[in-house]
Amino acid sequence: MTDRVVVVVRAGPLTTVQDLGRPGRAHLGVPRSGALDSPAARWVNRLVGNAEGAAVLETTVGGCAVRPRRTVTAAVGGAPCAVRVDGRPVAWGAPVRVPAGAVLDIGRAVRGVRTYAAFAGGIAVEPVLGSRSTDLLSGLGPPVPADGTELPLGVPAGPPALTCGVMPWAGPPAELVLRVRPGPRDDWFGPDGLRVLLSGGHRVAAASNRIGMRTEGPVLRRTRPEELPSEGMVLGAVQVPPDGRPVVFLADHPTTGGYPVVAVVDVRDLPAAAQAVPGTPVRFVTAR
Repeated sequence: MTDRVVVVVRAGPLTTVQDLGRPGRAHLGVPRSGALDSPAARWVNRLVGNAEGAAVLETTVGGCAVRPRRTVTAAVGGAPCAVRVDGRPVAWGAPVRVPAGAVLDIGRAVRGVRTYAAFAGGIAVEPVLGSRSTDLLSGLGPPVPADGTELPLGVPAGPPALTCGVMPWAGPPAELVLRVRPGPRDDWFGPDGLRVLLSGGHRVAAASNRIGMRTEGPVLRRTRPEELPSEGMVLGAVQVPPDGRPVVFLADHPTTGGYPVVAVVDVRDLPAAAQAVPGTPVRFVTAR
């Protein structure tokens, strides 16, 4: 039995293994997946000396706790939280030595939604179609960890851990501003469709998840009642289901869908969407 393993002690509300996903396979019906806040995932990997695309743990709001069987360097970033090793406070956003058998506890996010934990060598679960990411919609990748799950680690390699500097994380937005361009079906909402989208008053809904950020607030009303044949969906697509409340597609979005897409969000704005807590005001603006 190898000791290059971390054992999940507390899985938390939703902890998944994520890397940078499976881009470029939508034509095969394979979703992108990957870390929702990819800049945060890249940074914690840099902190422990991994390649930026190494697999990490992504936690959701409630954090998690793990116990390595051998001493390992770890780093926690993304949504700020308390970080402890065997109950002793340690740094967030910096490399931390976790002795063999000690518990690394990643606490509840105090701001934002998703926290990332990297380990030197990366999480070395078996890749599926070139990625170690868990896709909650398709079921590709490793299962969602539960208490007692053992996650293998790779062999540390690459440059020494980054040990100085401030973690470049902007924090969750007080107002989420999403730059959009008209979508392929904006005409299904008549001349007022984009105006309503851009008028403000939207908020992040509690039902949001890795598949999509749902909104509450103004309703977009269709002017065309017919059914729309299923067509390709892209990351950041703003799809409008029958209730008229826009949904912004995130990393685990389906590759096809039958509801009209009124707009598409600039992908550079999606990491902020991944950290926006329910109730956050959302303002859609025209991309320049």
